[in-house]
Amino acid sequence: MELYLIRHGLAGERGQYTNDDERPLTDEGEKKTAAVARQLKDKGIRFDLVLTSGLMRAKQTAAILEKAKLTPRVEESAALRPGGEIEEWINWLGCWSDYNDRSRLALVGHEPDLSQWAELLVWGEIKEKLNLKKAGIIGLNLPSRENLIAQSELFLLISPKWFI
Repeated sequence: MELYLIRHGLAGERGQYTNDDERPLTDEGEKKTAAVARQLKDKGIRFDLVLTSGLMRAKQTAAILEKAKLTPRVEESAALRPGGEIEEWINWLGCWSDYNDRSRLALVGHEPDLSQWAELLVWGEIKEKLNLKKAGIIGLNLPSRENLIAQSELFLLISPKWFI
């Protein structure tokens, strides 16, 4: 299975919103994220599902992917909120009925969580070596549903500037 970890696009400044959960993408963030989505579409990448954090900026990023026709559906996952637990997502994945060797799943979330999850899936520990830029993508090949930690293969780590 291919897993794509996608960081939300450029968002409004921290501290300018009463509730950080409601901090939206900026106009520039929307444009860059849409450009990334177009490049993914041009490369023939489609997702069976996009799971997203419930925070506004992540939901907007997922909506841009959906609008670009990269996925037939988007669902929210509490595991993708800042500080979410990878074990919760792994449990969800174990029950996902569409999981197979050809599945493509995108997770839209936040840093440092997405980079840390990638490191756990590849190396089995957090090394703080991966840094996912806003609207950037990490691609992983996952083995079977069992034994994901330290068994996955990194095949993509790209900043949005390479897409735009």
